[in-house]
Amino acid sequence: MVQPAKLPLNMKSENAEPKRMSPIAEPGIDCICTGDAREMGIAQGAAMRDKISQARQVLSSLEAFRLRQPSWMPYSLYRRLAEHKSQQFLTKALPEDFSAAAQRLQGIAQGSQLPYRTICLFNALEPLLSSIADSTACPGACSAVAVTGRRAVSEPPIVAHNFDYLPIIQPFYMVRECQPDGKLRSLEFTTAPLAGAVDGINEAGLVITYDYAFTTDTPAGPAAPISLAISRALANCRTVEEAAAEISSCRRWGGALLMLADASGAIASLELSSSRAHLRHPDSDSGILSHSNAFSDPGMRTVQIPDNAVYDNHAPSPLRGRRVHESSARRDARFQTLLADAPALDADRLATLMADHGPDGIPGNGTPCVHSSYWFTTACLQFFPRQRRMRVAYASACQACFQTFEL
Repeated sequence: MVQPAKLPLNMKSENAEPKRMSPIAEPGIDCICTGDAREMGIAQGAAMRDKISQARQVLSSLEAFRLRQPSWMPYSLYRRLAEHKSQQFLTKALPEDFSAAAQRLQGIAQGSQLPYRTICLFNALEPLLSSIADSTACPGACSAVAVTGRRAVSEPPIVAHNFDYLPIIQPFYMVRECQPDGKLRSLEFTTAPLAGAVDGINEAGLVITYDYAFTTDTPAGPAAPISLAISRALANCRTVEEAAAEISSCRRWGGALLMLADASGAIASLELSSSRAHLRHPDSDSGILSHSNAFSDPGMRTVQIPDNAVYDNHAPSPLRGRRVHESSARRDARFQTLLADAPALDADRLATLMADHGPDGIPGNGTPCVHSSYWFTTACLQFFPRQRRMRVAYASACQACFQTFEL
């Protein structure tokens, strides 16, 4: 999907008037998942049955998925083969220590009344695309900021996350309350077919948010998607250090930057690839961290796609000719400027910062609130570990109207 740097061709201006996304339902608790792993999956599958069925239909419009379809192969056959490959992948990827995830997937299939192979496709989609193309997949953008100590006006720490993804996926977002037998309760933001979590907070006050990263290494064999590791950590861990240790030590597939926070006030950024991990803490007394989709640790950068790599014709058409790290580099630089000049932050000031449209007020591919020809900020979240509280909006950051949930 990437090749040595070249001049972008026929790129549309990012300064065009941004497209407004169609409104969708306000966030709510879409399901309460209780019991053992299979029972939790059944509850989710039953509650989200219609959305999961609709998501299956939307796959045909997902360009990143259709690009791997041979021109001679009917779509129905291509999807069936992809589902079969996904089931094989996850059967090998979820060893004994992830057996609960496998049971949860089976439960989602049972509750949604869809074939198990279909649920496997949704849960293995990004690793599958990477495997099919023998190259790095096209994850979304995303940005996260955490503040604690003197940098927070009240209720430290606070974590803010812009989830930048395809608007076509936005109708399938959900919030679930997980009540696993013998483990920690959590509130999790995810999508209807997924057993894993994108973001979440548990009853101990541990917070995890998920930004994608662009990595080149792969595990020795099939391994669990990172979203499953996040959900497991929320069920098992109470602190930043515990979560970082558990996620770093598990067999996983993919690249990520996870923002971590806990009720003690600790914050950290966990940089992950399939084979490496690095935990970054705030500079002494700074009380603030931010990241988008690029690693900061030199060791991690050796398994990151090169800085001069561009999307070629294996990528969705709006991305072709663009530098892979262009958006994250611009967002990281903008956050550094905003945070260097910012006073102590509360939830409202942090929401304003995440809604920034750059120094000229024009939103685009490289502003904290992303409006581009491909990705948009489609969900915004805030987390308050000491209060076991999260705020969620299914909108761009500049249009966010938050709904509040507590454990």
